[in-house]
Amino acid sequence: MDGGTRTLAIACGALAREIVALKRLNGWEMLDVECLPPELHNRPEKIPSAVKAAIDGARARYQHIFVAYADCGTGGQLDTLLAAEGIERIPGAHCYEFFATGAVFAALHDAEPGTFYLTDFLVRHFERLVIQGLGLDRHPELALEYFRNYRRVVYLAQVDDEALSAAAAAVAVRLKLSYERRLTAYGDLERSLAGAVSVPVASLKHRKGASAWPH
Repeated sequence: MDGGTRTLAIACGALAREIVALKRLNGWEMLDVECLPPELHNRPEKIPSAVKAAIDGARARYQHIFVAYADCGTGGQLDTLLAAEGIERIPGAHCYEFFATGAVFAALHDAEPGTFYLTDFLVRHFERLVIQGLGLDRHPELALEYFRNYRRVVYLAQVDDEALSAAAAAVAVRLKLSYERRLTAYGDLERSLAGAVSVPVASLKHRKGASAWPH
């Protein structure tokens, strides 16, 4: 089977483990994955250009491309790009929304807007992406400023893992916030990928961009 009959998911690196797990669980042998650096979330304005470069590099090999990003802080710029390219993405503003699903995330947000969300990926890489990424390893006193408007940590867990749950709870203690855990599994990520791998190649020209670390 050549690239013309396969689907390429251009994905946020923060979703790599989950997409590989879903591919294995569902037997999606026709799905290939290309991951972009998760650190792009710290500079969301660079996400559209990075995605465009990946699309351009894949066009000669794939007739069907799906973008495994939400808006992820691009302020609609990613949607503008994908609409022009005729490519879909995962619906939603960020990964917290599509893992929890839209209605559940909306309820969580309405109940407490001052919520700091974690996923499995962020729990595993909290020290590097949050503590070091925000410079809190060098200036821990800045934590009071960064997190002063937060009231709780909600861990949206993709897998039921005691070690990850303990690490997430420790994050809440470290930030002096209340803690809640929700086992979401893969939410709309799985549904979106399932749709992507089943779309006929002939219909791609009619597919438009759908209207992830929030900023």
